[in-house]
Amino acid sequence: MKKNLLLTPGPSKVPVELCEVLGQPIIHHRTPQFQQILKDVTEGLRKVIGTSSDVYLLASSGTGAMEAAVANLASQGDKVITVEYGKFGERWASLAKAYKLNYVTLKIEWGRTITPEEVKAALAQHPDAKAIFLTQCETSTSATPDLQAIAAVTRNTSTALVVDAVSALGTEPIQMDAWGVDVVCSGSHKGLMLPPGVGIVAVSAKAIAMIEASTNIRFYFDLRKSRKALADTDTPFTPAINIIIALDAALKMLLTEGLDKKQAYYLKMAQAVWAAAEALGLKVYAQPAYRSRGLTAILIPEALNPKKLVKIMRDVHGITMAGGQGDLDGKIVRIAHMGAVDEYDVLTGISCLEKVLKEAGHKFELGAGLAAAQKVLNS
Repeated sequence: MKKNLLLTPGPSKVPVELCEVLGQPIIHHRTPQFQQILKDVTEGLRKVIGTSSDVYLLASSGTGAMEAAVANLASQGDKVITVEYGKFGERWASLAKAYKLNYVTLKIEWGRTITPEEVKAALAQHPDAKAIFLTQCETSTSATPDLQAIAAVTRNTSTALVVDAVSALGTEPIQMDAWGVDVVCSGSHKGLMLPPGVGIVAVSAKAIAMIEASTNIRFYFDLRKSRKALADTDTPFTPAINIIIALDAALKMLLTEGLDKKQAYYLKMAQAVWAAAEALGLKVYAQPAYRSRGLTAILIPEALNPKKLVKIMRDVHGITMAGGQGDLDGKIVRIAHMGAVDEYDVLTGISCLEKVLKEAGHKFELGAGLAAAQKVLNS
């Protein structure tokens, strides 16, 4: 039987224990049993996000959570700032355009992210901006900003800080209330170790006031309905029942192990991949100061045909990594070390990458990447 190892940055590998939960017979969502699960999930997410405020669950992917943030926080014609340092930063601008907002886009060099100084300068130039939308882990480049320092710039302003944490939640540190983040958007299928299907939106008191004041037309993604339903431990529309039940189990797993411990483990696996890339004569795409814990983008010489390498790993060897997106299409390979991925999965992925690189004619000492990674993991 061919191996089927998922090392992609979403959907990520689902642990066997959660597969078993996902396969349980469905229950009705308007019952005391499901209400208790909703209550537990909300409390668990509050702990992971670091907030005591509202957390809403949507039957959607992470993009649905992002759209809900845009649709609810501003009104047509309001000025907002969107920040682009990768493919998913571009999505914020696309959403702002769809909702007819007056958006100003800050384009940052791919491979790094926005700095607190750049945020401060943008707010000085656009003090009337209702919100600034950015990405905590830019999945297309594997770069992540200093979110805590950025939030320190925005927290005492009238501008809401809205964060796409779809690839970051559970993987990167975040303390929404303590840092002063206003909206956190995420999904179930990355650091939370589940299939796609649940969008997550956490909102601060400042964001709740903005949601109430917005005159945007909205229906399914109307967070006023979510707020009203949450007060009754309910959802405004039919939820993704079994994924929410499994989310309860996933959150208990994360919190029992300890978020700090889990995130330190992700960092160590990331460092192992960085070391492996260097030993293979390759370059990690994200600049050192901005590298994420959850995935690594590795530049591959175009002569080696990165798209073909990804296809061979997946179709021949059963190891699925991700290629590049947007400007990085056909230039990188992305290997994830988030969710249920462990160090043995990472070592298997590196071994497969070495094999296809050698077959493609790349010059390096076979086993060099594995040795470098194991040295980090054993340190």
